[in-house]
Amino acid sequence: MDENKIAIFEGKQIRKMLHHGEWWFVVEDIVLALIDSTDPKQYIQRMKLRDPELAKGYVQLVQTLPIKTSGGTQKMVCANTEGIFRIIQSIPSPKAEPFKRWLARVGYERVQDIENPELAQERMKKLYEQKGYSQNWIDKRLRGIAIRQNLTDEWKERGIHSEQDYAILTAEISKATFGMTPSEYKELKKLKRENLRDHMTDLELIFNMLGERVTTEISTNEKPETFDKSKQVAVRGGNVAGQARKHTEQELGHTIISRANYLKSPENQKRLK
Repeated sequence: MDENKIAIFEGKQIRKMLHHGEWWFVVEDIVLALIDSTDPKQYIQRMKLRDPELAKGYVQLVQTLPIKTSGGTQKMVCANTEGIFRIIQSIPSPKAEPFKRWLARVGYERVQDIENPELAQERMKKLYEQKGYSQNWIDKRLRGIAIRQNLTDEWKERGIHSEQDYAILTAEISKATFGMTPSEYKELKKLKRENLRDHMTDLELIFNMLGERVTTEISTNEKPETFDKSKQVAVRGGNVAGQARKHTEQELGHTIISRANYLKSPENQKRLK
């Protein structure tokens, strides 16, 4: 199964995809992590001009793979660990050597994650801590990730496998829970490529989890046989969370839906309103 993830090297996001059992990294992200440039495409072209041997074998080093972006899934040029090692030989950067060590470790971590999933969770906790999230928020976020995984596993059991179908069902849960789709929610928070859930408050995370967990339970019990029936289940699960959210807002006297984000200030230094 292919899956998209984001790795962090010295504060820079590098998108990667597990393809046929190995990690493939977005080449443009690698270049941006190693050089001071805002135009990685142009730099790559200049790099190939400087290194004819690289240019000659570049097509064999890379593959175009579907990568999730803020504008949806797009085809992007990627390379595996071996290909990236060759490419960065042509990048004169003091970051090249530490990046090689980082790249080797990232590849090894995938093997460790398969053998011991708890290690992956510990790494994720440390990553969120480095980004400035509180332990209380991290615990909820990790629980939400587990609940989301259970939901997608249940959808697979119902014969649903495409990312587009997952997006449709997720949008139904979100609309019923919060009154808007995830893309509308991101617009509200002024997010682009960022992960929406990484910019949710405690209560937003809680109601998001509730909608997805209830949807999983209903689907497990009723075993819907068609996509349309799974869609109806998604709405019902989201409605449970939506009603709970509205009741909570009545008790609190204000909405729990936040317009703000953590783009400028980390979560542990700022309370979203």
